[in-house]
Amino acid sequence: MRTLPRARRPAAGFTLLETMIATAISAVLASVAYPSFSAALHKVRRTEAMVAMLQLQQAQERWRSGSHRYGTLAEVGVASAVPGRNYLLSVTEPSITGYVAIAEASGAQARDRTCRYLRLGIESGNVSYRSGETAAAAN
Repeated sequence: MRTLPRARRPAAGFTLLETMIATAISAVLASVAYPSFSAALHKVRRTEAMVAMLQLQQAQERWRSGSHRYGTLAEVGVASAVPGRNYLLSVTEPSITGYVAIAEASGAQARDRTCRYLRLGIESGNVSYRSGETAAAAN
């Protein structure tokens, strides 16, 4: 009795070339999407810092209403770091007429050059908000 040769089945799966093409396409798409994702992430973290600065401003006003001057972070009961620790808060020059609060970017947020420092200044009832690459925050 003679046996007939079996029909050869096509191989299932991907070839190495197909996998390499899919990987290259994924890499190109990721390199295009990453900058906009990173910018959006920096903006969200900046917003968290601005909210913390506004909460600090409210805490300072509550402190001032019961005291003869503005207070330090410890006195007003505000943490020195924004939730997520992307910005560190500090208060300098607390006095009878005002204070300067600075939020300094830390960790991955330090790469956000345009808003590395956020500055809130209160002087004789006048409020000023600034941000920039340096602690002077002159923009």
